[in-house]
Amino acid sequence: MATDAQQACFEAGIKFGSLYHQFAGTPVSPTSTRSLEAAMADAIENQPFCESVTVDIHDDRVADAIGHENGYTELTGSLMDVEMRIVHEGVTVHTQMTMAEGYPLMELVSVEE
Repeated sequence: MATDAQQACFEAGIKFGSLYHQFAGTPVSPTSTRSLEAAMADAIENQPFCESVTVDIHDDRVADAIGHENGYTELTGSLMDVEMRIVHEGVTVHTQMTMAEGYPLMELVSVEE
């Protein structure tokens, strides 16, 4: 039987996996970053126990990643910062996405019981 803290951490992992794998590869341009941020946060906040999601897609990184005349690139972890707060049975889990050696990692920032 999982503890409440373990279940809250599991829920955080599910939300991060859902966010990243649902939206990675989405076409993005500097003119569409705000609407994509909102869509990502809204979609994940629909899930149980998700109290908040903050997605910041960096316009300058997106612009730098555009490598063709069509004016967009594919969304990757290196273009954004993501934070989430999950609350389950009185346990609050704070998470964030960080880059490590070019790879997006989802990590626990804190678990508060």
